[in-house]
Amino acid sequence: MRIIVDAFGGDNAPGEILLGCVQAAKELGVDILLTGNRSRIEQEARDLGIGEELQKMEILDCPDMITMEDEPTSLLKAKSESSMAVGFRALSEGKGDAFASAGNSGALVVGATMIVKRLKGVKRVAFAPLLPKSQGFFMLCDGGANAECRPEMLRQFGLMGSAYMKKVMGVEKPRVALANVGTEAHKGDELRLEAYELLRQCPDIFFTGNVEGREIPFDGADVVVADGFTGNLLLKLYEGVAMALMSKVKGVFEKSLVNKLAAAVVYKDMKALKSSMDYNEYGGAPIMGAAKPVFKIHGSAKASTVKNALRLTRDFTQSGVISDIAKALEKRDETV
Repeated sequence: MRIIVDAFGGDNAPGEILLGCVQAAKELGVDILLTGNRSRIEQEARDLGIGEELQKMEILDCPDMITMEDEPTSLLKAKSESSMAVGFRALSEGKGDAFASAGNSGALVVGATMIVKRLKGVKRVAFAPLLPKSQGFFMLCDGGANAECRPEMLRQFGLMGSAYMKKVMGVEKPRVALANVGTEAHKGDELRLEAYELLRQCPDIFFTGNVEGREIPFDGADVVVADGFTGNLLLKLYEGVAMALMSKVKGVFEKSLVNKLAAAVVYKDMKALKSSMDYNEYGGAPIMGAAKPVFKIHGSAKASTVKNALRLTRDFTQSGVISDIAKALEKRDETV
C-alpha cells in the first residue's frame, strides 16, 4: 500500500512528519509518497540523520505550501502547487491509495470535496476523530467540517461513523447516539428533533437515542453524531479538560516529597492513565464521505502521532469501509 503524505502540513513539519513516515515505513509495511519542496525535505532528512531512509521514499516536488492562515479555497487556485494540493491530485490520479495531512483543516475539506470528490449520495464530508472514554474509544462525527447541517446530513454521519467503527475499529455493533441537551426524544431544537427521527428510522445503524455531554466520556455511545459546530466545541472542550486534569494530577504529585514518593509507587499506572486519555494515541481523524481515503493528522503531531495516524490510514484503506458506505447509501436511494 502506498500512502501519500503532505510533508509540509502541521505545526512541526517537515521534521516530525518525516520522522513519523520513517517509523511507519519500518513498522507498518507501507510505502510513502511525500509531497513538498524536495530540497527542503532532503536537507531536513540529512539534519535528522534519516537521509538513507528517505531514499526509499518517492517525493513529488512542489514549491508551495498551505498555511493555517490561508483561505481553504486557495487550495484550488492560488495554492494549487502546494504540497496539499499536489497530494490531493496524486490521490485522485491513482498515484497512491490514501492521502494524509496535518495541515489546514478547511483546505482538507475543500480538497476532499472538490478534488477527490464525495461518494455518490454523500451530502457533506465530515471530520470523525476518535476520542477516549471510560471503556475504549468513540467516534465524534462531525468534529468540525460543517458548522451548519441539515437533518439528513446527521443521519449520514451516523451511518458513516457506524460503518467505520465496525470495519476499522472492530466494534461489532456500534451504538450510535445524537449529541443533545437531554436524553428524552422531545429535547433539542428543530435540527435535533428531525435528525432524531431520521436516525431512529435508519435500519443500517443501532441508534440508542440522545446522549448528553456528561455521559459521552462514560461509554455513552460508540458513535456520537453532531453538527460540526457542536462537534468542534465538544472536541476542543474534551481535549482541554483532559489536559487540565492531567496537569492537576501532576501538580498534586509534585507538591511535596511524600507525594513524589507516592508518585513513584504508582508511576506505571499513571503513565497508563495518561496514555488512555491522550487523543494522540489515535493520530487524527478520517474525513468521512470522500470517495478515497483522506486522513487528517493532528496539527501538533509529533513523530509517534504521525505514525499512529498512518496506521489508522492503512487500516481505513484496507477495510473496504468506503465501499460499504457507498452500498448503504445506494440501498437507501440517497441523492445529493
